[in-house]
Amino acid sequence: MRGFDEDLLMIPGPTFVPDSTLRVMSRQMINHRGKKFGEMLTECTENLKKVFRTKNDLFILTCSGTGAMEAAISNIIEDGDKILCPVYGKFSERFKLIVEAFGGKPIELPVEWGDIPQPELLEEALDREKNVKAVTITQNETSTGVRVPLEEISKVVKKHNALLVVDTISSMGGDYIPVDGLKIDLCVSGSQKCFSLPPGLAFISVSEEAWEVIRRTKRRAFYFSLPAYLESYKKNPPEQPYTPALTFYYALQNSLRLLLEEGLDNVISRHRKVAQATREAIKALELELFPKREENCSVTVTAVRIPNGVSDKDLREHMQKEYGILISGGQSKLKGKIFRIGHMGCVTDKEILTTIYALEQSLKKLGQRVEIGAGLEAAIKVFK
Repeated sequence: MRGFDEDLLMIPGPTFVPDSTLRVMSRQMINHRGKKFGEMLTECTENLKKVFRTKNDLFILTCSGTGAMEAAISNIIEDGDKILCPVYGKFSERFKLIVEAFGGKPIELPVEWGDIPQPELLEEALDREKNVKAVTITQNETSTGVRVPLEEISKVVKKHNALLVVDTISSMGGDYIPVDGLKIDLCVSGSQKCFSLPPGLAFISVSEEAWEVIRRTKRRAFYFSLPAYLESYKKNPPEQPYTPALTFYYALQNSLRLLLEEGLDNVISRHRKVAQATREAIKALELELFPKREENCSVTVTAVRIPNGVSDKDLREHMQKEYGILISGGQSKLKGKIFRIGHMGCVTDKEILTTIYALEQSLKKLGQRVEIGAGLEAAIKVFK
């Protein structure tokens, strides 16, 4: 998969793209208003619905995941609308910023970074703040390495007749997120994470409850107008309202076929196993996971506190220079305090064990007291 001179990307996206997917991107252009594209669009949409586990309308957008977040908010909001935004990392904070940008009134619910929003806190906020139109949740907060269970949160949100808007950009396709079962009204995701695609596509599912709000909302997006996407998809043949990035659709078609061929449950099981192996290795090296509780750790990225006496910059530079492995540092207020290992997409035990080996050796070289082999042994036990 990886070329000789390429770094091994063990970051929270973008991820490596399988060779078969890269090859299909070299195909010649087709008419994006023609039958061939309509058939491809239909296949991709229906297969994405299988990944999302939804019967709701679903649309493919030519943009990054942030574009899908903007689409979700811009289609439901009018000036002064209240949106409850728990903030527990950089990407949950992004929802708040988008609400502000479109004239809404974000009700920020601050949560300590490394922790998750608890259902009872949302309940208190929704009891206190009347007429909240929607609640935003980042299901997988890559900046802190936490995963938010949605079952109880969904019950609270629905009890208060608000829309549930969920960012699954870094987890859909790698974690079990049944959109319909969780009653998610607007669910967004992106191509460059668990789908093992290049950056450039985003996805959004829309419930009937969300459509009811969208239809009576005066303020509209233009490029991200969801009614425009619905109208175009109903044409014969189906199409997009604006020019799609055709090469990315070729890649998406192949990626979804690969996911379904492996089996969605198998894909999720693989992600859980590599995540567990990574955590066990980190603990065996006597390093500290950043999330407050291990049960809330992400299945697609592991965040680790930088040990005393080691520079985040030095650690990442050494791993890249000496072993060709790229991991991520902290973002925003966590810069210099944590490092993050991404394990999403087509990652296997091979990439995890290689990364753990390089981490052990790099920490030792930088003066950290570690037992060489302890992390590898712990990870191998998970894979046996």
